[in-house]
Amino acid sequence: MTQRISDAAGPAAPDPRRWTALLFVGVAQLMVILDATIVNIALPHVQDELHFSDANRQWVVTAYSLAFGGLLLLGGRLSDLWGRKRAFIIGLIGFALASALGGAAVNTGMLLGARALQGVFGAVLAPAALSLVTVTFTEARERAKAFGIFSAIAGGGGAVGLILGGVLTQFVDWRWCLFVNIIFAVVAIAGAAIYLRDREAERNRDRLDLPGTLLGSAGIVALVYGFTKAEEGGWGAGLTIGLFAVAAVLLAAFVLVESRTRAALLPLRVVADRNRGGAYLAVALGMMAMFAQFLFLTYQLQLVIGFSPLASGFAFLPLTVCLIIGSTQIGARLVTRVPARVLMVTGFLASTVAMLLLTQLGTDTSYWALILPAEVLLGLGMGTAFAPGMNLATRGVRPQDAGVASAMLNTSQQVGGSIGTALLNTVAAGATTAWLAGRTTASAGVTLQGAVHGYTVAFAWCAGILALAALISAIAVNAKLSDDNQAARPGRPAVHV
Repeated sequence: MTQRISDAAGPAAPDPRRWTALLFVGVAQLMVILDATIVNIALPHVQDELHFSDANRQWVVTAYSLAFGGLLLLGGRLSDLWGRKRAFIIGLIGFALASALGGAAVNTGMLLGARALQGVFGAVLAPAALSLVTVTFTEARERAKAFGIFSAIAGGGGAVGLILGGVLTQFVDWRWCLFVNIIFAVVAIAGAAIYLRDREAERNRDRLDLPGTLLGSAGIVALVYGFTKAEEGGWGAGLTIGLFAVAAVLLAAFVLVESRTRAALLPLRVVADRNRGGAYLAVALGMMAMFAQFLFLTYQLQLVIGFSPLASGFAFLPLTVCLIIGSTQIGARLVTRVPARVLMVTGFLASTVAMLLLTQLGTDTSYWALILPAEVLLGLGMGTAFAPGMNLATRGVRPQDAGVASAMLNTSQQVGGSIGTALLNTVAAGATTAWLAGRTTASAGVTLQGAVHGYTVAFAWCAGILALAALISAIAVNAKLSDDNQAARPGRPAVHV
């Protein structure tokens, strides 16, 4: 039975080491997020050395995202059961060992197995990291600032991965795109051992929901894998349709089981809250557009403009800087003064305009004249929207549910990013094929124009997705974060460290 905190106990004094603790939690979160992109730039070198086929190349990325996205809910519940600090450290150790295995890979199977293991331990680590922030910062202004920093890391980590991957691949060796995680992990483990703490009363004492775990994890994996296969074989392929059907059945069964299970893997009260549910969906849509943008701008910069991998990585730096400014200096500072709905809608609409700018790309487009302004606007907009969105996603949850609420946010991010990449890559490829079909010549220049046309169609879809995120935020979000967002409701204890 879940052990609850006594209402009479009152709030504990804030941990004086909480900001130092946030630094080490941020290091761990950065490691997990950047690992989704750091290997991308190194892939040609990896493929050349390990001699795997083009068909297997995508699995270097997919093996990580499938394991990570599929097991996040389980990882979140384990952090509630084991204790957040313990789950955090276990996740770090496992992630470091898996990274060492991948960096030392001598064949394709060893590399893919290591990437899948990274995803498994990342699924334990990421929810523990976010839930530590959730229960450590309980005062409204401090919580807003902490989540601004955390959302900047979550949103900008992909761009950091591209930069770091370019530097390591070009000047050291592709294997260091994996070995570098050991350094991140050692720093975070040392900081966690000294500065993080768990309160025993906040642990969940329920048994693990095995049926929910199997149904939820399998459903998410089938869904993400279905979008991956759609990218390869098309939307009408039998395997694609079959995977989507299996995902729908499994996820429907998951919801049914969770509604009838006392010790649910994902208590439906976590997602039924209007503000949290809206935040999960809006963040997922934002990440769909964000990760697709990384993919197509990388193609534009390298294949069309002619940037090197390193130059391409640094070309994303303005986006990262503006995302940090948007999260910490706009979103976090205003979230206790301006309704969260206003910030999220404004941020997503600004990002929509940025994507519309990118629909104007051509084969002779200047980075400075079009791509840079779009990056600045996108970074500021996403940062402004993500800071209150992440705050809302874990707002008001019981301490015993902090891990699974954090996992649900991470699942929204990871699954959204994976689906967005697969979906919009399929859209871009189809648009390119259709454009080239109407041309009688097939020169290199025409082929390049067709590729850029595909990118612009994908960016138009990104704009539509972000406009939908703005609409959902306008309809669903109605919370005021100026109050102490952990204030207790009747019959519900406040969340305090």
